[in-house]
Amino acid sequence: MKSNYDILGNHIRLIDTRNRESITDRVLGINIDKFFMPSVANVIGTDLSKYKLITKGKFACNPMHVGRDERLPVALYDEEEPAIVSPAYFMFEVVDNSILNEDYLMMWFRRPEFDRICWLHTDGSVRGGITWDDICRLELPIPPIEKQLEIVNSYKAITERIALKQKINDNLEATASAMFKERFSIERANPEWLVGTLQDLYTFQYGKGNNNPDNGGVYPVYGSNGIIGGYDEYNNEDAPVIGHIGINCGSLVFALGKHFVTYNGVMCNVNNPKNKYFGYLTLANSRLQAHVRGSSQPFVSYDMLYEIKAVLPPSEVIEQFEKQVTPLFEQVSSNQREIKHLLELQTIQLARLAN
Repeated sequence: MKSNYDILGNHIRLIDTRNRESITDRVLGINIDKFFMPSVANVIGTDLSKYKLITKGKFACNPMHVGRDERLPVALYDEEEPAIVSPAYFMFEVVDNSILNEDYLMMWFRRPEFDRICWLHTDGSVRGGITWDDICRLELPIPPIEKQLEIVNSYKAITERIALKQKINDNLEATASAMFKERFSIERANPEWLVGTLQDLYTFQYGKGNNNPDNGGVYPVYGSNGIIGGYDEYNNEDAPVIGHIGINCGSLVFALGKHFVTYNGVMCNVNNPKNKYFGYLTLANSRLQAHVRGSSQPFVSYDMLYEIKAVLPPSEVIEQFEKQVTPLFEQVSSNQREIKHLLELQTIQLARLAN
């Protein structure tokens, strides 16, 4: 073991603060990307006073599904207002942040190698859980606090740049969507124009089954809700992807460049390449999630998509609109390329933590 390594248990401790005074009813879960998210659990009729109250600077993790997901869902809470998490979660804090910085520790948790080691420590249950003692026995490098802060600040600068570029992209897409709604929504469209369905604009196809969606390949892999890995093959190019099944079904993302779509996504291939952005904005304004079917396992089907109405203006009108919005989406594409590069830099930084 390197000289600056120590076991995690020497630097963290469990905390168990309950929501006994009903301070909040905002229930959060943790996704496999290690961020807090609104809980998908049905808590109607649940006594929320038994839930754990988490505040800024504290960690929570779900130890129950590591074997299944091959990741430990753990996150650092950074909001001012408290929230609550499941009583089954481990909630913990750093013992002395003059020795170990919380953000530095969260960076360590984000390393793929950390998840691999956690997976090796899982028990033999169906889901594959990990114990608190096993977590505490994990080792990590603890350089001087000044070095930790330097690493954290560098990582945060990249994170903030990614957030800025993503916000710009959100604004660009919102602008394009507003232009679309103004002219082509069902309510505002020229009454002389045809009204058809999405079938007039797209051919839909489920993605391909993939048991290893992150083999380190150069092509981004899209599942039901955005990129989930990189693969060495692609099965589509420059096309929207709709979430096919599960809690994210009906979600929509424009997958730029060559990419791989798993069975959890629906590939949307526009019938006329000249209608690329008009078609995408039609999908984005079709309220896809309102058409989802199924209860225990919600899904999007071909039949559902082909039934959704769509305005079909004359080709010259669509061509004019494409010219107006293309510069916006070209800027989005440029920003996405920069975001991809920045994410690669983050990965490199995380890998260097062990050096």
